[in-house]
Amino acid sequence: MSVSVLFVCLGNICRSPLAEAAFRQEAERLGLAVEIDSAGTGDWHIGEPPDHRARAIAQLKGAPIDHLRGRQLAEGDYYRFTHIYALDAENLANILARAPSDATAEIGLLLDCVPGRAGEPVADPYYGDEAGFEITWSDVSAAARALAERLATN
Repeated sequence: MSVSVLFVCLGNICRSPLAEAAFRQEAERLGLAVEIDSAGTGDWHIGEPPDHRARAIAQLKGAPIDHLRGRQLAEGDYYRFTHIYALDAENLANILARAPSDATAEIGLLLDCVPGRAGEPVADPYYGDEAGFEITWSDVSAAARALAERLATN
């Protein structure tokens, strides 16, 4: 069975695109054949590029996200993806509340993939400055590494 991973935050312009980019890097590093995407639970930024600060940190880390556009979590995502990871507890609750009763995706919190970080949210940098995006990149990179390594051994 092929593996596919969807990362979900609120608006799909900061955290989830960065998680997508970090996981793409790790999947490539390990040679994993995996479909990767991101979405938001909200609809405010559909069709918009990621936040300029998210694009800047992704570019700096060698994982450009300029081509990405915001989209909202859709019912079909619960069947299309084998794994759906929320970036915080509020979005996890929204994802679970919207899940069809016969959804096939494994749904969880992204930082649960990182030993010692279970239950923690990925830092939301939106209302802060560029330094917050560095913290978010650190969070999603650690999770991407742990998730990719787990998937590579399964």
